[in-house]
Amino acid sequence: MSELTISTSTPFYRGFRPLDMEAGGVRFAGVIGGNGPPVLLLHGYPQTHIAWRRIAPALALTHTVIAPDLPGYGSSLITQTTPRWTKRRVGNALVALMEKLGHKRFSVAGHDRGARAGYRMALDHPERITAFASLAVVPTLDALALIDFRGATKAFHWFLLGQQADLPERLLAADPDAFIDFALNKITEGREVIESAAMEAYRAAFRRPSVRLAMIEDYRSALDEDLALDEADVAAGRKLRCPVLVLWPDADHADNRPTPIDIWRRWATDVRGSSTPGGHLQPEDAPEQVLAVLAPFLRMQNIQ
Repeated sequence: MSELTISTSTPFYRGFRPLDMEAGGVRFAGVIGGNGPPVLLLHGYPQTHIAWRRIAPALALTHTVIAPDLPGYGSSLITQTTPRWTKRRVGNALVALMEKLGHKRFSVAGHDRGARAGYRMALDHPERITAFASLAVVPTLDALALIDFRGATKAFHWFLLGQQADLPERLLAADPDAFIDFALNKITEGREVIESAAMEAYRAAFRRPSVRLAMIEDYRSALDEDLALDEADVAAGRKLRCPVLVLWPDADHADNRPTPIDIWRRWATDVRGSSTPGGHLQPEDAPEQVLAVLAPFLRMQNIQ
């Protein structure tokens, strides 16, 4: 696939139609399916929109599901490269996409990096977001404050990809397949969570220099602008106005630390949630458990 081609096939989403739309400095790719209140599904690192393949079809029975590749990830091509793509800029582009699709208000469910873009969007555009679900994530400010050497070893990519140009670019270019295979094997702790077709799709995207650069810039901004935005929000007392659902994997939480719900209550007044079995890749590792909580949460917000 060339750098200028967006796939129009949806092999992981039968019955969905391809998303191919320019908005906010991005030519977004992904899928759209279903009918009903809109929900935006945002994937994490180092994946694409297909991370939601085990959840989106069930949600599409009651919702209009929009699952894009994040800007620069997968086949979503960044058309305006400067300034850096911080979570604020990502959030603004996603709001522009939803506006262009005709959705002025919508709910958001994000996993990993997608959740970071999601909570930034909810803080910056409170009039737009009706509900927010965070999978496997606490805000960047809190995540960095809690990290110790064990966490840093597990999340090594935060600090490798966060290095200044062009060390990460050179290292990842040396053997892209080896890097993404190592990263996902570490995240899944060697369990076969991702089937071969999905794994090959992730590899194919990661082989493209523009995709690797988008991920690197994602982590650079996390340690710089995104962290500063979180600090400013806490100092000003800004909180998410919408209901918040927090889901975290058992493997990511130590018993002697505050729960993710405790942490998110610093950021929002209406917070609920629970843990799921398995590891970090909740949409792929524990889709049934995620759906059992996420689907009624979204339905409840649309009834109110």
